[in-house]
Amino acid sequence: MPTPPPAARRPAVTPMAFVRAMVRAYERRGLDPSAALREAQITPSALRRADARITAAQMETISGLAMQQLDDEALGWFSRRLPWGSYGMLCRASITSPQLGLALQRWCRHHRLLTEDIVLHLATDGAAARLWIEERRDLGEMREICCVTLLRYVHGFACWAIDSRIPLREVHFPFPAPRHRDAYPVMFPGPVRFRMPHAGLVFDAAYLALPLRRDERALQAMLQRALPLTVLQYRRDRLLAQRVREALHADTAGLADAAAVAAALNVSVRTLHRQLRDEGCSLQQLKDEARRARATELLERSRRPIKQIAAAVGFRNEKSFARAFAGWTGVAPSAWREGVRR
Repeated sequence: MPTPPPAARRPAVTPMAFVRAMVRAYERRGLDPSAALREAQITPSALRRADARITAAQMETISGLAMQQLDDEALGWFSRRLPWGSYGMLCRASITSPQLGLALQRWCRHHRLLTEDIVLHLATDGAAARLWIEERRDLGEMREICCVTLLRYVHGFACWAIDSRIPLREVHFPFPAPRHRDAYPVMFPGPVRFRMPHAGLVFDAAYLALPLRRDERALQAMLQRALPLTVLQYRRDRLLAQRVREALHADTAGLADAAAVAAALNVSVRTLHRQLRDEGCSLQQLKDEARRARATELLERSRRPIKQIAAAVGFRNEKSFARAFAGWTGVAPSAWREGVRR
């Protein structure tokens, strides 16, 4: 049996609806998309099927060909074409920024030089950062592919620029859930909400302070195959230790082992241990930090019995808690409480 082509060997999850939108862009320009469809191994019968899906490799092929043949990196979304290289210009305008926050601000600001049909905004609200799309023109049948692709572009660039996964707290879209809504969690790992005021991403604002780790040479290499950034899910998370601290602080007793912590952060146990090691710490150290902080808080601010405090911070019995607490502080829990009250 012959070996199937790479596009056929990978899972097909990208909705065919996005390809049909590209075909409409060809039709508006009076051009024939058939050659590009053949190159991407998309048959006419598959194109007509409402439930059909394509692979990431097929999406990269059809998107790249369509952008070049239409000379429009926006693929017909906007009232004017964005010539080939437009989004590369945005990358170049942002890559010299010292931190991600400034890079994204520049991205949003310079995007208005390409089109005024939409405006990108970046703002922070406490610990959360929000990047959203303000629509200033009716995007019509191109609305979904425009919002999805723009958000994936900017998220992909941000992850690449800091060489880190940026977990998404929420992803918003202003339209009703499409019939292919099951593809959205694959495209956007994180809670997805439809019928929202704007399309946008919500993530931890701490990522905005991370330095960019790419230079002009890396940018040149990336732009040779920039489209995979919209499907590449970075495994490395340069703020994983901080996210573990926050999770343990919120649920010290509930996150009792590595499996529970990994599940709460949507990573594998192996990845959790490896990335914490890369950051110079261990899960046990972070658990001890969280337990000590919670235990001392309860000892100082409550009159709860030591046995209850032990359970509240994840210990099976008072004896093991007392032994651990003495190792952290040099004194027993009861002595710590007495010392605070003197």
